[in-house]
Amino acid sequence: MNMEKGGFTLPGESGYEKLTLEMAEKWGADVIRDSDGTVLSDEITNSGYGIYSTICIIRDHNAWAKENMDKLQQTFLCTPAAIAAEDAITISLMESFFDEQFKINDTEAAFKYWEVYDRTTNTKIESDKWTYNKEEGTVTVKGITPFHKYTVSFLAYRIWEEISMYNHTTNNWQKEHLLQIDPRYPETQEYMLSWMKNWCETHPATTVVRFTSMFYNFVWIWGSDLRNRHLFSDWGSYDYSVSDLALDEFEKQYGYRMTAEDFINKGDLHVTHMPGNQKKADWMAFINDFVISFGKKLIDMVHEYGKKAYVFYDDSWVGVEPWNGRFQEFGFDGLIKCVFSGYEARLCAGVDVPTHELRLHPYLFPVGLGGAPTFSEGGNPTLDAKKYWNSVRRALLREKIDRIGLGGYLSLTLPFPDFNDYIAKVADEFRLIRSFHDAGKPYTIKTKVAVLHSWGKLRSWTLSGHFHETYMHDLIHVNEALSGLPIDVKFISFEDVKNGALSDVDVVINAGYAGSAWSGGDAWKDDEMVTALTKWVYEGGTFLGVNEPSAVAGYDNYFRMAHVLGIDEDTGAKVCHGKWSFEAEDTENILPQGATVAAKDKRFLTDGKAAVLMADEENRPQVTMNKFGKGLGIYLSSFEVDLENTRMLYQLIRYAGGEGLTGLYMTDNLYTECAYYPESKKLVVINNSDVEQTTTVKTESGDVTVTIDAYDTVIKNL
Repeated sequence: MNMEKGGFTLPGESGYEKLTLEMAEKWGADVIRDSDGTVLSDEITNSGYGIYSTICIIRDHNAWAKENMDKLQQTFLCTPAAIAAEDAITISLMESFFDEQFKINDTEAAFKYWEVYDRTTNTKIESDKWTYNKEEGTVTVKGITPFHKYTVSFLAYRIWEEISMYNHTTNNWQKEHLLQIDPRYPETQEYMLSWMKNWCETHPATTVVRFTSMFYNFVWIWGSDLRNRHLFSDWGSYDYSVSDLALDEFEKQYGYRMTAEDFINKGDLHVTHMPGNQKKADWMAFINDFVISFGKKLIDMVHEYGKKAYVFYDDSWVGVEPWNGRFQEFGFDGLIKCVFSGYEARLCAGVDVPTHELRLHPYLFPVGLGGAPTFSEGGNPTLDAKKYWNSVRRALLREKIDRIGLGGYLSLTLPFPDFNDYIAKVADEFRLIRSFHDAGKPYTIKTKVAVLHSWGKLRSWTLSGHFHETYMHDLIHVNEALSGLPIDVKFISFEDVKNGALSDVDVVINAGYAGSAWSGGDAWKDDEMVTALTKWVYEGGTFLGVNEPSAVAGYDNYFRMAHVLGIDEDTGAKVCHGKWSFEAEDTENILPQGATVAAKDKRFLTDGKAAVLMADEENRPQVTMNKFGKGLGIYLSSFEVDLENTRMLYQLIRYAGGEGLTGLYMTDNLYTECAYYPESKKLVVINNSDVEQTTTVKTESGDVTVTIDAYDTVIKNL
């Protein structure tokens, strides 16, 4: 791998100028950036490199914020349900919440949105039955039913910006608590535009302004008790975009009023993992409109000063929505995504924007996101980097990324020279892979795949956060496996099925637990959609279901696609019915050795015709295949990504598409994978395991056999 420069963003650090410039040379960087908590000295900014400057437009304005505390960002909070032992009850509003994060908004404008609910009957209590004690921070409800449950929903200011709050508590930041201001208010907009103009004029060396991100953070509610500090977190939530002003403006635009309960939702909130409703869709569109309209003013100003504008697709990303078809309206020059996994790289790579950049892990922080040591005693950042790169590299073989880089404190790498050596190798490897994409797209098989869930294209390649935040969902494992396979993949909604989205698809995957956004919930009550999908399978398509696909109550089968899958789940109604016996036999050796699928209870064959390829010792079917017309129904009781199961998914898709279990540009060793670039005639073979592997690839030029070190890469000219 010949050393080339470029496509790498290095975090610089004032006071470590020598180290910064040495690592820029070693890693082939063309850009030096500041990180949150660091600055770049004149020696660095004048060293001839491109300069990224990080801004978070809604924080680091404490002086102005303290003079305008009524213009801080807000959220709805709901007290835990309290049992009334008498016909009156007093509820403390903040008792359960972290008082360094929230402060009650009891202004007249906000108070009209407060609500008290009887949760036993799920009915709203009229306002003349409850009173608020400002000094005590309590609500007293009178004339109620003893032994019913009661909650209070109220608006609260957020008085500590959550990302800096996390870093303060995790990485021992010693700095003033940062407030976050809300650009919904005209006065805030005027201040922000003035601040942005001054910032551009006083940062002449900056070539790229890196917005972190725009205005509204994903929801992250902290509790008062350390035993349950993180009460709620949802990377896709819009709850932190609410305010009394926003609610008023929404009513004027949409003609109806959103209530506290529309957000609180019986205390569940509207988790991204559950299907949304029209009110949520309207609110998301409302916020997206605002974020684009005001965000574009800031981006246009950056362009007027001859600088580029990139956005970081994490932190305060809400309202940015890079996959909803409107992202281009911002005018961003680049999208940056922090990545742990392959599907996150695909999320970034597929967005229509000039430059796609990944921020690799581990970040140069003492402690990683999971709380484990990284660049501190007991940490092994080199091994961490190898494992993360191993996951991300698979996706980079499939779709082009323009740049990579790191974030954090460069000085932390000083005790870890092996880490610096490894990052130099990664940078070279990335640049070489990128050059193959420049020559042309990689080879893909003919079989096309669509992933079907409630959010469709809007949530392409993601669920709601990083892998470690969504690991419990089958679909995120499916996405991760697909991210590095030589398959064209698209994400579709249930409405898309009725509008012709299956015309260019061979396999549809629906994976998730019953009622989730990923399985679909009530979307399966749409008879027209079920009929269209059934017809498509009958005419030759394959429906691949995982866990509780198409599950919804109220029909002859719990799985509405049971007639296609040949398998269903007994929710209790079938307990007295006879069950088909079977012998599990993978007669065509479709499943690779070592593949594992966790069995689920109460799965049964509907008519005994489905072939059971895998079952556990209790004879619970784990993998089944059912012929339906010219098509197939394939069922997996669960899916967890690992090397063996990734190969299993690939082989099932190949089989469904009629391409056989093996073929061109497919390694014969499942611990390895490959990508072939026809235009440059380059074959890239990677070892995904922690030990040396030997593998053979069948190519149009003959078989190619290579031996690869652990986590390493071999490139062959064909």
